[in-house]
Amino acid sequence: MSGNRIIGINLYHVKIPMKEPFRISSGEVAVKDGILIELKIKTEDEILSAFGEASPMAGSFYSNETPESVWDELITHWTSIKDFNFDDFLDEIEKLNEKMINAGLSSYARAGFETALWDAYSKIKNIPIFEILGAERTEIESGLAVGIYDKIDDLIRVVGNELDTGNYKRVKIKVQKEWDITPIKVIRKSFGDIPLMVDANCAYTRDDIEHLRKFDEFELLMIEQPLKKDDLEGHAILQEKIHTPICLDESVDSIDKLKLAVKFKSCKIINIKIQRVGGILISKKFHDICKGEGIPVWIGTMPELGIGSAYALNLCMLDNCKFPTDVESSKRWYLDDIITPLIDVKNGVINFTDDLSFEVNFDKIEKYTIKQKKINF
Repeated sequence: MSGNRIIGINLYHVKIPMKEPFRISSGEVAVKDGILIELKIKTEDEILSAFGEASPMAGSFYSNETPESVWDELITHWTSIKDFNFDDFLDEIEKLNEKMINAGLSSYARAGFETALWDAYSKIKNIPIFEILGAERTEIESGLAVGIYDKIDDLIRVVGNELDTGNYKRVKIKVQKEWDITPIKVIRKSFGDIPLMVDANCAYTRDDIEHLRKFDEFELLMIEQPLKKDDLEGHAILQEKIHTPICLDESVDSIDKLKLAVKFKSCKIINIKIQRVGGILISKKFHDICKGEGIPVWIGTMPELGIGSAYALNLCMLDNCKFPTDVESSKRWYLDDIITPLIDVKNGVINFTDDLSFEVNFDKIEKYTIKQKKINF
């Protein structure tokens, strides 16, 4: 075994205010919770810090997990990574993922531990994560994501202000029953044939198929997760009846679910989220399976803070990522962030470091931390 070993873990639960509430069909959040996992790594030459992020939504409206439940998981299962061997990194990550799944860890806890290990290995080897994944650096197009508003005028104002910057390559609006056809029509009337998609976050059922067929009129890039999470067969029925491509999100939270979606022909596009699937390696597996099946993918976010977003950007380098990412400027949603430099979007593409690495700002971590746990081996 090499001299690279974990000698401590620091956990930070941070809360950062959002510029405005983010509202989807199943709930709303106004403050961003993130759990930061800092690994202290002793190498032959130094002690370095590596960071991961576990980023469930507060209120459990996207999934059953909450920041509090994931915090408890990380506290209970930190020994899972205590003796991690960096010598055979990819094999060890594979074994660790299997171990964590068998122990019942949520995808968010797994993502937190696993992304921190990727950061550590990248720093030890001085190789960008995307190169470890076998990808090459390219430009990353960014897409605007907009929540649900009480008034159409507010939706048009926000979309118009963001499009005026010239910084986004497509627009995604959240939809739900009684907030769908009208906002889509108004967006099309106001902004023409911009690349446009909608995201329902499971708001509809099979009883709404005839209604959803009306979406074809608007030449959308895709409709993301229209039906309930577990209704893969319903999505297949819907996809047969509509021209608009269905993109799955919540439905495919494991490799097994992804393979079922492929078998049923439930969709034509897949959204990959590190937090939903449980880490970078399994995200790469999602990508590769979809590539083999001829299904394009794109990289979504919760959204995460800057740490999680940086890892999402590394995945965007993979060659089957065919649509703009949901990663936006750090200041798009949050009043602040805890990385340096901040992620920015200019002329439709992500403006960040060449190797997609970051430094954390410990002063800001201290400022926004509401709970902390230090574990020394």
